[in-house]
Amino acid sequence: MNEKTIYIYCDGACSGNQNDVNTGGWGAILEYGKYTKELSGGEENTTNNRMEILALISALEALKKTGLPVHVFSDSAYVMNCMRDGWYLKWQRNGWMNSRKEPVENRDLWERLIPYLTRYDFRFFLVKGHLDPEGPETKLSSAYDKFIKTNGDNFSYEDFLIIIGKNNRADELANTGIDSVRN
Repeated sequence: MNEKTIYIYCDGACSGNQNDVNTGGWGAILEYGKYTKELSGGEENTTNNRMEILALISALEALKKTGLPVHVFSDSAYVMNCMRDGWYLKWQRNGWMNSRKEPVENRDLWERLIPYLTRYDFRFFLVKGHLDPEGPETKLSSAYDKFIKTNGDNFSYEDFLIIIGKNNRADELANTGIDSVRN
């Protein structure tokens, strides 16, 4: 991992996601050189996808420098596919309508996120969530192979173990965000 790169690990969670009344939380870890910052928060009556986006926005809002490489790790296919495949560009061209000609969900959050995309040199990496870095070697090895297939082979197995550990910590922070709303 490069000391001149900002690393963001983010996750969202929602207890009762499909219910009208629920509690959501988000968590993010920012790393730059020797510095680490952890963030979390939560909301009532939200969705898991909103919390996933808000985790990334909150991390980006905390950054002090621009123009640096930023590597984002998340287990949210929704967020990672949007960023990697440029869904947001199509949505903007289509007047914020999705491929089914329906209004894009979470438009307010996407519009908060999009301006950051020109301020940094981003790379987005999809991580399988809830993996135990101390789990069975066969399961970890299989997950590592999938991670490399999805994200490229620039990561060693040791990097992968660190990444899934950070992803788990971001999940813990998201659950802390849920707890903060409930208390």
